[in-house]
Amino acid sequence: MSMSRYGEVIAPETVRFERALPGSLEQVWAYLTESDKRGLWLAPGTMEPRVGGRVELRFNHADLSPLPDTEANPGEPCRVHGEVTEWDPPRRLSYTWGEAPGEDSEVTFELAADGGGVLLTVTHRRLGDHETRVSVASGWHTHLDILAERLNGRDPRPFWSAHAEAEAHYAASLPR
Repeated sequence: MSMSRYGEVIAPETVRFERALPGSLEQVWAYLTESDKRGLWLAPGTMEPRVGGRVELRFNHADLSPLPDTEANPGEPCRVHGEVTEWDPPRRLSYTWGEAPGEDSEVTFELAADGGGVLLTVTHRRLGDHETRVSVASGWHTHLDILAERLNGRDPRPFWSAHAEAEAHYAASLPR
């Protein structure tokens, strides 16, 4: 099956990614839900394993690769807070995603067995404007590349350099 690494807008204010990953459902689920494993590709932090549970992600993108980065983001580190809205291990996880009150979007992770690996579908909803969709799509694109590298036992590219490339693509290709 041929699968694009790029996300797509599937509805107004919604982007979706599909990635074929190595490993079992349980292994990929652990990388979504366990702070130490999630910290290798996205962000460590609290995730209470239940609907209504608290989510706090502590982002420091420079920690995601041992390789030096030619780009930097002065806004680092940052935190995202949310609440678990779906908890169905090891198949489906959803939580709200907000950096400021009243700005919550929602991200959903769906896992399905795919041959000897896992098909991971990430859908992020309630992304109001073009700039937000570009930022979120670029972020997920880069984080999912890092997850794939980690699951394949390789060091990922530095986050901000990879993000800049993804951002240029999404700024030009996502509908306004």
